[in-house]
Amino acid sequence: MSVLAPYVRARLVTEDEILRAVLARHSLSGAEKFVQEVLWRTYWKGWLESRPLVWTHYRRDLDAALARLAREPDRARMVAEAVEGRTGIPAFDAWAHELVEAGYLHNHARMWFASIWIFTLQLPWEIGADFFMRHLLCGDPAANTLSWRWVAGLQTRGKTYLATPGNIRRYTNGRLDPGSRLATEAHAIDGPAYSPGKLPELNVDVRSNESALLVLHDDDVGAESLDLGGLDIVGSIGFCAAEGRSPQPVSSDVTAFAKAAIRDALGRAPHGAPDSIVAAGDPYAPALALIASARACNARAIVMPFAPVGPVRDAMTAMQPHLAAANLPVFEIGRAFDATIWPFATRGFFNLKDKIPSVLATLGIHDKNSRDREPTLL
Repeated sequence: MSVLAPYVRARLVTEDEILRAVLARHSLSGAEKFVQEVLWRTYWKGWLESRPLVWTHYRRDLDAALARLAREPDRARMVAEAVEGRTGIPAFDAWAHELVEAGYLHNHARMWFASIWIFTLQLPWEIGADFFMRHLLCGDPAANTLSWRWVAGLQTRGKTYLATPGNIRRYTNGRLDPGSRLATEAHAIDGPAYSPGKLPELNVDVRSNESALLVLHDDDVGAESLDLGGLDIVGSIGFCAAEGRSPQPVSSDVTAFAKAAIRDALGRAPHGAPDSIVAAGDPYAPALALIASARACNARAIVMPFAPVGPVRDAMTAMQPHLAAANLPVFEIGRAFDATIWPFATRGFFNLKDKIPSVLATLGIHDKNSRDREPTLL
């Protein structure tokens, strides 16, 4: 999308805010591609929410692929060369170094990298997706997992993405050399089909005077733009699950960015202390920390922004029995933006693309031209 992606991922700035700012200055037709890129991220999240087994199976298959490396030293060596930028494919190696050093890759580079990883190097796509999750500051479970599946031919069944030397040279203005080793064919990887299930309920009614502990987490720290209704927020705390992105070590830059985002938000949250952050891990210890924090401020419930499929959701699910045993209910508050767009994400993106004007209108987001056409009262 843009270098805004890490901040959008944490919702330090929301998709709604970005679209309103852009369309206040540009027409929808003039900013069409940018608007679509913003909505792709929301689309991917909605798609995965209706098919959570995709994430579960990805993590299961990642564990199996990593275990296989222990039994196959030649393949382990190839993976090490790829992640360390030592394959001898100049462009690929440059991207591997950029990812590790900057925590960022342009979207085109991500697609080329994934294609070379899968079809030229013939390495497990799950380990490549995990490499991204461990190093991308904006590592989003839905966007990352589903994009790698798309390149491999698993997402749109049988449709793959093949990186070609001409395409790479063209869009890097000749700056990067892809070499002469790139695969010339991309045969789709086989895998199960997933049918959409029921989307989660995002409009949870917790509008009461209930005293609550507000928990801000990796996926959403935007307390200011969250509709908390009439809840009495008596304390705020952070929950960081960045290290849960992978069974392998996660970049210190990734964990530092996630904690900095939470710390920044806690500085503005009701009764928040910037250093009050609980880290995910064994579910018992973080659950005890949340329970202790709730009791310290006499909170009778926990309220948090909705956690989509991914590490935060996994950690909260694991902690749920301990929180329930402490008689501490957890309420998750969704956002109107997601609730409006996710129902269009059960099929392909074009199902949403064709309805972008009406979807934005439903959200009260109007472009510059539509406002210019509005009559004025004299």
